[in-house]
Amino acid sequence: MTKKRTFFGVIVLLFIIICWFLYQKITDDTYKGMSIIPEEHKDIPLFKGLEPTEHQYIMKGNHWEDIYHFYMKELPGRGWQKEYTESALDDNEVDNDWSGFMSRWRKEDFDGELWISAHYNQSEDQTEVMFDKTEILQTTTWIEDVPDSICIYQNPTAQNCTEIKDKSKIEQIIRFINEAMDTNEAVDSRNETLIIDLNDSKVNVFYEDEKEIFLQSEKGTKVMKPEQEFLELLIMK
Repeated sequence: MTKKRTFFGVIVLLFIIICWFLYQKITDDTYKGMSIIPEEHKDIPLFKGLEPTEHQYIMKGNHWEDIYHFYMKELPGRGWQKEYTESALDDNEVDNDWSGFMSRWRKEDFDGELWISAHYNQSEDQTEVMFDKTEILQTTTWIEDVPDSICIYQNPTAQNCTEIKDKSKIEQIIRFINEAMDTNEAVDSRNETLIIDLNDSKVNVFYEDEKEIFLQSEKGTKVMKPEQEFLELLIMK
């Protein structure tokens, strides 16, 4: 009888151990692509209904606006300070309503910067949310004065450039350049390169589809999101 109890006890123990390893494996796979897991932080609430899937959270249907308003309301009350936000709600183009929002947050006892972004994936009919922990990036002003005109070369070998004299367009271009984040990383290869001639300096713009945009000048290197508005100001078709 004692041997049977011992054998049964060993089987139960092995079952518990196997279940524990399986749980760890499933958990590792679920969150393996995430730099931060909201469930592990009391001050980062998780919007009800979001489910983790390796590198992002998903929810059936289009809910990005509800998620946006949720975090704009909840995070400040938990000690977070908003550093930057960009939302399709600020865009009058109806066709861009699916594009969602991006935000950056800082907190005194948080080592780095919290990024939260969301958008609606129309093809999958689901809202996709990403949480990311990054180092705090710095922004250096490259261009102090707005020139009367700038020249855009569509590729490095172009002999002729397109001159822009519209002050509002020039100001927008300079704003994008100045607000891009400083980086020490090497410029990744991109299929396309533009050159912005600002009379007394030049800025090389490396871009490709939805990849990050790199800017390079004698003042260093910057990186920005794949801002279509910025590229539309530069690309002449």
